[in-house]
Amino acid sequence: MKFRVILSAALLLWGFHMRGQNYGNLSGRNTGLNVITTAVPFLMIAPDARSGSMGDAGVSSSPDIYSMHWNPAKYAVIKSDLSFGLAYSPWLRNLVPDINLAYVGAAKRIDDMSTVAASLRFFTLGDIFFTTDGTNGVYYRPSEWAFDGTYARKLTDNLSGAVAGRFIYSNLTLGQNVQGAETTAGISVAADVAVFWEKDVNWFSDINAHFAWGINISNIGNKMGYSKSSIKKDFIPTNLRLGPTLTLDLDEYNSIAFSLDLNKLLVPSPPIIKLDSNARPILDDGGNYIIEKGRSNDVNTVAGMIQSFYDAPDGFGEELREWSLSFGTEYWYNKVFALRGGFFYEDRSKGNRKFFTLGAGLKYNVFGLDFSYLVPIDSRNNPLQNTLRFALTFDLDAYSSKKK
Repeated sequence: MKFRVILSAALLLWGFHMRGQNYGNLSGRNTGLNVITTAVPFLMIAPDARSGSMGDAGVSSSPDIYSMHWNPAKYAVIKSDLSFGLAYSPWLRNLVPDINLAYVGAAKRIDDMSTVAASLRFFTLGDIFFTTDGTNGVYYRPSEWAFDGTYARKLTDNLSGAVAGRFIYSNLTLGQNVQGAETTAGISVAADVAVFWEKDVNWFSDINAHFAWGINISNIGNKMGYSKSSIKKDFIPTNLRLGPTLTLDLDEYNSIAFSLDLNKLLVPSPPIIKLDSNARPILDDGGNYIIEKGRSNDVNTVAGMIQSFYDAPDGFGEELREWSLSFGTEYWYNKVFALRGGFFYEDRSKGNRKFFTLGAGLKYNVFGLDFSYLVPIDSRNNPLQNTLRFALTFDLDAYSSKKK
């Protein structure tokens, strides 16, 4: 029980940051660690098994029902007239058995040029024991969810664009009193802006090839707070994702695609706070932390997005370390059976997530089924170990065509 309480507190702090007059890095000054934290990090979890098996790469892969998370502009060139999808991802399964992410989505083509789509993702943290004395308390089931809608349109023969809106609701404490403050659910509204470009290319003399690239800036929205008091609010995970995909049609039955995604949180880096001889933070006359290196991240959303490119305390080298990399490959046989693999890399100082992914997919008539498995590089007590994702798609356009 004691372990459960400690783990629950850690999970709450993952999305619930109650800080003082300023934000800053107190622990990383001697370790080189300077992780950027945000509210509602569940928005960055890959919801589907296809991209989840390609190292979390998907900004320029071929469009599918789960494009909302990766690049909503891809919906403009989706081949299906009407699609539905359902995905399920057990999360941190090596720690606790009841944290998971569920995702449902739908897309409808309006005409040859435009498509509308919507999705809902629901993240539950399982049963968490709230207690004030370590013994007496009650179990609650905190959860978070986000509802998305998008309009995607072809701008030229090769270029498409999209704008998406998102409503985010995060109820982590269910009104409990935390650190003497009355808590409330966090609410935010955000938007995505995305583009997608694709074209057949003749780069190889004997192989048909298709090249695509995409850019998606997601979760552009207001900060989120969990208290009715005047405690500072946290940024949501505004993120820049970009990268290319090259698809090779090896012959009539076999094709293979290679995708690369680069990601950067457009959130200010925590500054290094100046400490006194007793390793305690030094405050100015206004009660704010005095910054030793870096810049204050107590700024608005737009300023934070711009500042995120030049505010790292250790300069340009640290800015480069704030980019994560996803690489994935996808092989299809006869457009029926797929094998996938990938790799995800994040610098040690920014989270240290490094893992391989494997997966497979099957299409049969109107149905598509995908699954993926995550293999952490360091499997010793890694919380990402035993991570599975499952996804089901239903293509009504294929069903209508079959009936005709």
